[in-house]
Amino acid sequence: MQDQYRTVARAGVHETEVNRSRFLCALAPAASEREAQEFVAAVRREHADATHNCWAYVVGADAAVQRASDDGEPGGTAGVPMLQMLLRREMRYVVAVVTRYYGGVKLGAGGLIRAYGGAVGEALDAVGTVTRRRFRLATVTVDHQRAGKLQNDLRTAGREVRDVRYGEAVTIGIGLPDADVPAFRAWLADATAGTAGFELGGETYGDT
Repeated sequence: MQDQYRTVARAGVHETEVNRSRFLCALAPAASEREAQEFVAAVRREHADATHNCWAYVVGADAAVQRASDDGEPGGTAGVPMLQMLLRREMRYVVAVVTRYYGGVKLGAGGLIRAYGGAVGEALDAVGTVTRRRFRLATVTVDHQRAGKLQNDLRTAGREVRDVRYGEAVTIGIGLPDADVPAFRAWLADATAGTAGFELGGETYGDT
């Protein structure tokens, strides 16, 4: 797994205008290729009267899936520059759709490339991005008497508490960078007088 990747903070739309043509760039997080395709389809339905609905997406922390479409614009003048902007910004798990309403002035190949790539770049700035870092999932098991204080201590220490379950004991799910595991084990033993259980799980990504 990659140590980290960047994605959009939320779904959003940003509009630009170039020589009377309107360019609306819709961005959204996409956890899978199917999610990306569903977002593209939704935007196309919303703007069925537009001249073009060009799109690009990158799925996978390692950018394993990359797709783009010019949707009727001259080949390589829309989808590719959109995709290149996403990759240049190191964006992952993201989909972009640029809807164009033609304004009567032809832009030429160079103008189209700048307009579509620029629409994505401006939208990324407007919507905002987040960095997600790789975490190791871990489970802490502690008695009910110590659970409340331990949760507060975890949050005070800046640890991500992912879930809490109550049974015979209290199970607290957390996320830890790999490098922090040894120090966390020692901290936990000290904080609970050695009474807490600790078990490592798989890996995931979290916002920073």
